[in-house]
Amino acid sequence: MADLSSDFLGIKSPNPFWLASAPPTDKKYNVMRAFEAGWGGVVWKTLGSQVKNVSSRYSAVNFNGSKLMGFNNIELISDRPLEINLREIKEVVREFPDRAMIVSLMADNTKESWHELIKRTEDTGAHGIELNFGCPHGMSERGMGSSVGQDPEIAKMVVEWVMERATIPVITKLTPNVHSVVPTGKACVEAGTNGLSLINTIQSITGIDLDNFVPNPNVGGSSTYGGYCGPAVKPIALKMLATLSLNNVTNKVPISGIGGVSTWKDAVEFMLLGASNVQVCTAVMKHGFRIVDDMKDGLNNWMDEKGFKTIGDFIGKSVPTLSKWEHLDLNYHIVADINQDKCIKCGLCYITCEDTSHQAINLKYGNPYNTYTIKEEDCVGCNLCKLVCPVDGCISMLEKRKGSEYLNWIEYQERGLPLNDH
Repeated sequence: MADLSSDFLGIKSPNPFWLASAPPTDKKYNVMRAFEAGWGGVVWKTLGSQVKNVSSRYSAVNFNGSKLMGFNNIELISDRPLEINLREIKEVVREFPDRAMIVSLMADNTKESWHELIKRTEDTGAHGIELNFGCPHGMSERGMGSSVGQDPEIAKMVVEWVMERATIPVITKLTPNVHSVVPTGKACVEAGTNGLSLINTIQSITGIDLDNFVPNPNVGGSSTYGGYCGPAVKPIALKMLATLSLNNVTNKVPISGIGGVSTWKDAVEFMLLGASNVQVCTAVMKHGFRIVDDMKDGLNNWMDEKGFKTIGDFIGKSVPTLSKWEHLDLNYHIVADINQDKCIKCGLCYITCEDTSHQAINLKYGNPYNTYTIKEEDCVGCNLCKLVCPVDGCISMLEKRKGSEYLNWIEYQERGLPLNDH
């Protein structure tokens, strides 16, 4: 069987599945249940100056019958007394010494505040610290959270403060509410952070009540921007992770991947793009802690199937396949092919191609069923028909190269080839 154990900055855990800093890691009761269920580690919900949360706090985007495709919250950092959190962290570390205990921190913006909070956190026996540079609401208005992560110079300064005092590994959590995570990521690495994690939540409004006109969530007739997470943000998280990998940040420090991880497949995708482990939140808030069983089993079976002995065998394996658009092969060409034995005659491929794409599908009226076939000479290989087809394996894409040699856009221009050459 594959070895799922994880070593992140020397912090060992039996598997790479950690719970992210969020409501599921807010107290001893939750974290104990998580560890009993089999989670490899947790990032304790962010500690800092005392706050007071509002009611209500959550809203969601549902799609096509699926609940919580996207999840939004306006909750702040832990509103429990710091002393209670620190005592419970110490107790959990004592009871589960083989699990990773990371504590998320957000101190007031002075060096002294950070040093004091770090000292008190390290006294619990925690294995690492995560700096919350990402919270997009409430704390950012106080000059914390994403207001730090959005400014590389401020982020660098705070990390330098932290590294002066910290004696356990430090992970800096990046905000996605920026044009690019690379400048802040690089600044934090230069300042000495031991690792990075991303993404934090994305500023959002998930919807508006069309009866009372108040955006969700409704707090006594008012609302505000919240932090968006869940399956809907995974593509954004993967892209931001990839930019760090392509800019050689992952060569310098390990990265903990966050953002829409719901299954073992999601976790593998993050690790293939350079993450050393993953953090999960929304999925457990929807399904509970036991989902880790499926995540561990799925990862184990996939690794056995692929011949990977450890998770380190495939971390970053997909990064070399990423390229800039102008380096892609213009002579590579695919066309669609419809398996008539699997076709259910719904006509969706024809409708979408005819109305919104390249009119590359023939419609032959029949009795009782219509027949759909591909006009190979007009098909540009866009994948739309395959993506909308409700039957797996009905439409496949077949390679039909336009030329034998590799030819990218730069070479295409240099040779003065006509733009309408198919």
